[in-house]
Amino acid sequence: MKKTTGAVVGLFASGPLLLAVPILAIGAGTASASCSTGDAQPVDTAAVASQVKAILDGGDKGAVSVPGLDDPADQVPNAKTIQATGVAMNIPPRGQVVALATALQESGLRNLTYGDRDSLGLFQQRPSQGWGTANEILDPVHSSTKFYEGLQKVSGWQSLSVTQAAQAVQRSGFPEAYAKWEPLATALQKAIEPLLSKTGGASPSPSPSGSAGTGTAPTTAGGCTTGGDGTDFGTIPAGAVPAGYKIPAGAPPKVQTAIRWALGQLDTAYQWGGSCTNSHGPDPMGRCDCSSLMQQAYKAAGVTLTRTTYTQVKEGKAASADALKPGDLVFTEGTADVPGHVGMFIGQGLIVHAPRTGDVVRIATRASWKSQILAVRRVV
Repeated sequence: MKKTTGAVVGLFASGPLLLAVPILAIGAGTASASCSTGDAQPVDTAAVASQVKAILDGGDKGAVSVPGLDDPADQVPNAKTIQATGVAMNIPPRGQVVALATALQESGLRNLTYGDRDSLGLFQQRPSQGWGTANEILDPVHSSTKFYEGLQKVSGWQSLSVTQAAQAVQRSGFPEAYAKWEPLATALQKAIEPLLSKTGGASPSPSPSGSAGTGTAPTTAGGCTTGGDGTDFGTIPAGAVPAGYKIPAGAPPKVQTAIRWALGQLDTAYQWGGSCTNSHGPDPMGRCDCSSLMQQAYKAAGVTLTRTTYTQVKEGKAASADALKPGDLVFTEGTADVPGHVGMFIGQGLIVHAPRTGDVVRIATRASWKSQILAVRRVV
């Protein structure tokens, strides 16, 4: 369960924000044989491009009709590419809206070959500022990838307004200009989402080094059952269990039950303050927030947990973030004493959690959480 605060500090850097993160590809069924435990690697933009093509080619070809666009024939394909790139990089819908609003402001969703000084493309990125060569920036997938990299660099961007998040990446001379595009960007995101393939055509899963996965699932012999950082699974579509994942057989029976129950809530809508007692039902308050998902998962296993992140962080005993075991509660956001978010480590470098309003219960990688972990509690 999260509590939003009004203060946002320390978000702006002195230049364009470029982040090195592992590429999380859509081909969840082609997990690599080896487990990676190293630091984040640069995104392989060629691999992202391959996934974006698969997502677009495998999706519905239906038309997108959203009032407010002045040249849909030009703008909609660019919007689809921006959004498909977000899907390929496991960026949640909120981040896709930020990207669309930014492109609407910067270029009108047109891939411009001109701009202020050396600015180019959908996001008006500048070669002289490190966004890539002119040709790269004019590639919509490359420019979208670089925007999302910058967004992921912004601490707590999910809690920011669209304007704050966009400005933190773009550092525009007109920081309030993005706000007016949020309604149109939101409408576009919702209209395009059903048209995109959720599997990306099961195309090969690109690794951080750019080599494709072998199609071999992690194995106990390889040490991946409870370790690793999850990146070898590629991008994990919202609400999906990646091919090759198995509930750890060596975990205590109660932990196995809790994990199985939590996975049963995948793809159900997040509801702040929701009880998680009927996440598949019509009543929003029966759906899950982060802490109620933990509470009800363990309740199914016969283990009683308190209701909020603030109290759950005191349950059980402390454990190390570098030695997670299946069933561990992993806390992020806020402080170690008063954390704002919680998920459950389920082995093989993966964490199940209920992220935020507008998202669904989903699986994330340990790698994507590693730098944010504030506390770990072992309740079984």
